[in-house]
Amino acid sequence: MLTIGDTFPSFDLTAVKAGTPQAPSEAFERVTDKNFPGQWLVVFYWPKDFTFVCPTEIAEFGRLTEDFADRDAQVLGVSTDNEFVHHAWKRDHEDLRALPFPMVSDIKRELAGQLGILDRDEGVALRATFIVDPEGVIQHVAVNGLNVGRNVKETLRVLDALQTDELCPCNWEKGEEVLKVA
Repeated sequence: MLTIGDTFPSFDLTAVKAGTPQAPSEAFERVTDKNFPGQWLVVFYWPKDFTFVCPTEIAEFGRLTEDFADRDAQVLGVSTDNEFVHHAWKRDHEDLRALPFPMVSDIKRELAGQLGILDRDEGVALRATFIVDPEGVIQHVAVNGLNVGRNVKETLRVLDALQTDELCPCNWEKGEEVLKVA
């Protein structure tokens, strides 16, 4: 699995556009690593569409997207389902209907494979979260098993800490003092 200090792989994938669902002829866009120059990326994978734990995480990323944007970070949600499944799920699930970030399809599992996050038994992506700096370097990785949802507020807290470029103690929150070496 790729880890801290590794370069996040290049990608060129199809996504369901942010916002409310549109007709399929207008709902999709290409998303590449080149779309977000100078920004932080928060890329999170979920295992499967139309499941139970996944929409709780996706909806929470949706609720906090403005907080990530305030920190110059673009959120990208990804699974190994195709864009048409994403579109149907977004249209069908009230909590996902107006997501403010793209739902990206990694149907060929190319990016998930390069990241090293495919579950060996199920063949789907684990619940992996990557925080990537504006230079394309991975600064944070968290991976949960298939049955346990992640803490999106913790992802935001870690982004805040990374952006200080300082020593941040346990449970540090934005606005608190950082550690000073004497």
